[in-house]
Amino acid sequence: MNKKIYDLMEVIDNDLSENSLSEDERNRIAEEYKKYLPANAIVLAQANPISGNIKYNAEKALKWIRWANRLGVRAIVFPELFLIGYPIGDFIDRFPVVVEENIEWLEALARFSTNTKVIIGFADFNRNKVGKNYYNSVAILANGKIESIVKKTLLPNYAEFNDYRHFESADVNSASRITMLGDKKAGIIICEDGWNDFDFFDKNLYAVDPVETVVSEQNPDFLINCSASITRAKKEQLKHNMLSFAAKKYKTPIVYVNQVGSGECLSFEGASRVYDENGNLTAMAKSYEEQFFIVDVDDKEGQINPLPKGLEKTLNSQKAFSLDHEPDLERTYLTIVQSIRDYFKKTGFERAVLGLSGGLDSTVCAVLLADALGAENVFGISMPSRITSSESKNDARKLAENIGINFLEVPIKDMFDITRSKFDGLFEQMEKGWNCRYKNSYTNDNIQARARATILWGVANEFDKCLSIATSDKSEAYMGYATINGDMSGGFAPIADVTKTKLFALAGWMNENRKQKNAIPQSIIEKRPGAELAINPKTGKPLLAEEALMPYEFLDEVIWRVENLHQSIGDMLDVEFLYEKKETVSKEQKKEWLEKFFRRMSFAVYKWSILPPAPIVDARSINKTEYRHPIIASGINYNKTSFEDKLNTLRYSET
Repeated sequence: MNKKIYDLMEVIDNDLSENSLSEDERNRIAEEYKKYLPANAIVLAQANPISGNIKYNAEKALKWIRWANRLGVRAIVFPELFLIGYPIGDFIDRFPVVVEENIEWLEALARFSTNTKVIIGFADFNRNKVGKNYYNSVAILANGKIESIVKKTLLPNYAEFNDYRHFESADVNSASRITMLGDKKAGIIICEDGWNDFDFFDKNLYAVDPVETVVSEQNPDFLINCSASITRAKKEQLKHNMLSFAAKKYKTPIVYVNQVGSGECLSFEGASRVYDENGNLTAMAKSYEEQFFIVDVDDKEGQINPLPKGLEKTLNSQKAFSLDHEPDLERTYLTIVQSIRDYFKKTGFERAVLGLSGGLDSTVCAVLLADALGAENVFGISMPSRITSSESKNDARKLAENIGINFLEVPIKDMFDITRSKFDGLFEQMEKGWNCRYKNSYTNDNIQARARATILWGVANEFDKCLSIATSDKSEAYMGYATINGDMSGGFAPIADVTKTKLFALAGWMNENRKQKNAIPQSIIEKRPGAELAINPKTGKPLLAEEALMPYEFLDEVIWRVENLHQSIGDMLDVEFLYEKKETVSKEQKKEWLEKFFRRMSFAVYKWSILPPAPIVDARSINKTEYRHPIIASGINYNKTSFEDKLNTLRYSET
């Protein structure tokens, strides 16, 4: 494609984001650059909608459509469910007026489909007496009207997806999925419809492959996949290999249009692209940015924007646990920063306040918040207790100075003393009725954590558009090593799906790759994590997290094996962990750690249910948007027992 088109795309992107040009300037630019456009140019509208805000989405779509009309391209293609906004949640069922509105806005947009066809996702009614109330649909707008409608067939109902909760599956009507773009026949596929190739996957979820049906029955010149596919670890590798495989298998180019931006816990990376008939990647839009991306399916040398650093070298990697997090660090950083920025923007918040302890978790959160919202919109508050070390206080202050956020130190000793004195009198009275008081409790630990949360929420209540941040990480969430209404308390939890070993790596990566180098003090990265809430009686020093739990390198591999391989205690006892390759671990010690993990995990489930919204980052997670674990299911046996043991148990229960 002519390099002039790359300049044009940059001009249009700036105008779409800043509304910086007059109508005369837009028309002049369009006339100047039209001569460089290929005859079969189409636009991939890699845009960021807001769930439920149909007016906003329609007005955004119109700006993009008007630019496409000025240029006279064959088509402009938007992501799946763009008009109503993805993810949709249950409001679609409770408030059907939203669906009515999105259809009327669609009809209004159709009036503007003049020189260019518009292919756009929306929610349609199921007018039949049987089935769910709606269809996940794509409309093709042309000549001022709705030319045709394509209905999605494969409806995911796993992990973060809930399509089948709301939508009815449509038969694969291949003829309805075809539209002519100039002299080219394009076949329309909607997201999951392209994820069921029987030769690519070892096990398929559905009995039909819409891609195979459309290609075999209609022989399109190329396929267009309107998608809303979230980013997560290893997802890019799967997506690339699957799309490349299908294009090569059917000798049919594939145009993939993906949403960008974040919707609460789900984050979409964009990276819309084109594969030729040999499965070669020929064009790719930017990642984590809106882009008016002009492509020509016949162009073998289109613009290929880079993926986040590191992903390219893992496109063909196998599923295996690794402590080398470097290939996924930029993607992790971009995902969380985008999630913070969009969550605040779409909910109306502007400022964030968090406790700054001088530890790794709050440090990483502070840097991510500063990069997403601007340092001036972040307030870090150090809240030392009598256990807090001078090193932690100094590290917190130094970090705040380095990244330029607002900072205050507010000691909580007086809050602790007052609360403790109130509790002492209360507990003595209660013991007269309840003879079950713990000899050793976590009350003192939790008073400190909750005193800090009280201060943070006080700030959030007092200052306009301010939200308190929860700083818990994934490793400690699994173990319940966090305090309800304490460090778990907040309106957003940026790192709740990031394990501790990955956080260490991310901190180092940010020191090397942010504009401001080495903003995180090395002492924080080198410090062994600990909440500084209690003293270890064996050492006389603040209790370290690994002393209460187990080595993080071992813990994080257990999490990975649970989430990705679905292994039990017995399975894990029979394999060698990476930690065991460098440290000697007895069979007894390993078994003790594994049993502790599953025991603590069972009792941590109720805490997962009240975690604040958090971006999904990992390949699998305990985020309630994805994973639903019954809180009452504490009797699960995470180990295998012999059939004879089962019989003996039943015989014993009979007697």
